[in-house]
Amino acid sequence: MIDHILSLLVAIPLLGALAVAAWPSPKTENFRIIALAALVLDLLVAILLYASFQNQNPGHQFSEVTDWITLPIGSLGVVSIDYAMAVDGISMPLVLLAVVVLLVGVVSSWNIVQKTRAYFALYLLLTGSVIGCFLAQDFFLFYLFFEFMLLPMYFLIGLWGGPRREYAALKFFIYTFFGSLLILIVMIGLYLSVIDPLETARAVGILGMDDAAHPDIIPQIQQWLIDGKIAPEQLIHTFRFAYLADPGNYIPGSLLSLTSQYSIADIPLRLLAFWFLFIGFAVKLPVVPVHTWLPDAHVEAPTPISVVLAGILLKIGGYGFIRIVDGFFPLEAQYSMIPLAIFGMISIVYGGFNALGQTDLKKMIAYSSVSHMGFVLLGIAAFTAEGINGAIYQMVSHGVLSAMLFLLTGVLYDRTHDRRIDHYRGLIGVMPHYTIITGIAFFASLGLPGFSGFVGELFTLMGAFQSNSLPVWIPAVSTLGIVLAAAYFLWTYQRMFFGAFWYKNHQSQVLTDLTIREKGMLFPLVLLTILLGILPGILFNISGPTVQGWLEGLR
Repeated sequence: MIDHILSLLVAIPLLGALAVAAWPSPKTENFRIIALAALVLDLLVAILLYASFQNQNPGHQFSEVTDWITLPIGSLGVVSIDYAMAVDGISMPLVLLAVVVLLVGVVSSWNIVQKTRAYFALYLLLTGSVIGCFLAQDFFLFYLFFEFMLLPMYFLIGLWGGPRREYAALKFFIYTFFGSLLILIVMIGLYLSVIDPLETARAVGILGMDDAAHPDIIPQIQQWLIDGKIAPEQLIHTFRFAYLADPGNYIPGSLLSLTSQYSIADIPLRLLAFWFLFIGFAVKLPVVPVHTWLPDAHVEAPTPISVVLAGILLKIGGYGFIRIVDGFFPLEAQYSMIPLAIFGMISIVYGGFNALGQTDLKKMIAYSSVSHMGFVLLGIAAFTAEGINGAIYQMVSHGVLSAMLFLLTGVLYDRTHDRRIDHYRGLIGVMPHYTIITGIAFFASLGLPGFSGFVGELFTLMGAFQSNSLPVWIPAVSTLGIVLAAAYFLWTYQRMFFGAFWYKNHQSQVLTDLTIREKGMLFPLVLLTILLGILPGILFNISGPTVQGWLEGLR
């Protein structure tokens, strides 16, 4: 096994970005090849990681922990920030998805001809940041990667997007930056409230600097913390996920301790912090009503960036809900299950109705993403093994399917510069291969059995129906999203592909079928959605043990 394999996954694209920026030759092909080589190498490392992953181990694997920043701050104790990375059954599927979709995005970027050095450098910087989010086990490190994504995405949309790219990029940045600020506020509050029990044990002298920790150390320090036996200046504060999730590490009477008496407008501070985190990640998912940046960003973004945005970046919102929102505030999450599920239900139905009313193919797919991500929130809100596993599965499935859908839209747009659904008819006659793959993507996205979309939606709904805390009407109404998906996908397919061939600008544009490069991007995604639909155990065997252990730890 390669040492520091997780760091390697992040470092390869970052080094690739540096190589693109510093490469002496101005030839466009050099930048494309560097970016492609970096993503292919990252895929090989990810495959090696998957091959070495122990499915039945519910804990973190391949952990890398190094002291990064240690800063005494007087009476408030000591700041301790670690470079901490690990992977488990929740993050492993998303890491694999990220590498696959980002590689497809590089291949689809082959048509980028303007400012190629800047484009591929920013793309690789975005790649390293996205993968880092799924691997980070320190809140500060996670937030660093989370924020780093904003800048590349802002420029990738704002410089290479459509006619209203400046507006779309600014809207994306403002929405996401506002959500990030809310997350930052809670992160600081958690830091002020939580200690690292092992480092604190070393600070008070009951554990030597080089001594290995034994099982009794942490309970002893936690008891000392309760009894007030540790001086404030000896407390070592931390951002580590593992310690933030353990109520025993919270300083009694601190801002966000379980016994905190702090409140704002009669709202307990812990509940307020929970909703701050929820809003921060809801913007990224996105959840109605903080979703309005997504259709604009998709419509104006170039095709490869739409692929990455829908296929990967939205999933960081779902991952944040599981790992951070529910992981650090489980009691508040269970207390808020019904409103969370209602937000998911509204996103499913509202996104579906909006998709049904669109005439722009790209905007229709964008609203379908809002609807499908609503299933993720519904599964997470259920707080059942079926619901959480279904939410993870739905994120992976939607990542594959949305990448296919935006690539297919890009194929048509590259030929005609037209995305109007009512401007096409009878495409099956001139683009048969394109028609077949579009049919697979549409039927998989509407939840047809045998494809990955069916499995994800089925398990999120099963989890919601089985939850003892959710009223039955919430998942019942949510099933309307499946009906709406069938309506807008089948209606679009019928209008664009069947009947006599007609295209509004057919006299000035020639429609041709898929090229070899386009087939090379789409065929692997087709195989993935079929494979995941037929053999769902491929993902459930990875996520199941971790989700079960995670739920038991929260109860």
